[in-house]
Amino acid sequence: MLLSCKQGGKYTKYKHDLDVTIIGTRKYDCPSKLRGKHVSNGKGWVLKVICGTHNHTLAETLVGHSYAERLKLDEHVLVVDMMKSQLRLANILLNLKENNWTM
Repeated sequence: MLLSCKQGGKYTKYKHDLDVTIIGTRKYDCPSKLRGKHVSNGKGWVLKVICGTHNHTLAETLVGHSYAERLKLDEHVLVVDMMKSQLRLANILLNLKENNWTM
């Protein structure tokens, strides 16, 4: 399994017959990649860093990020409250999934 940066790769036009001017894109051709391999005894994974550098600045917050935008207002408030209570992220996600929310 190959894991790469979300901003890796190059932008490709959705419709090739249209001449569209690109104003901005999230793709920076970022070289950051990890290779995951399942351990033969079935007890986990091994990750190997192929390239550990990014050619863009990393986001400090998730404001405006597509993953964060999926939450509704009440879900967002609940997540903020749980983070202030210093719950682990896995527990926050589990709580959202148990309540049949949008994750």
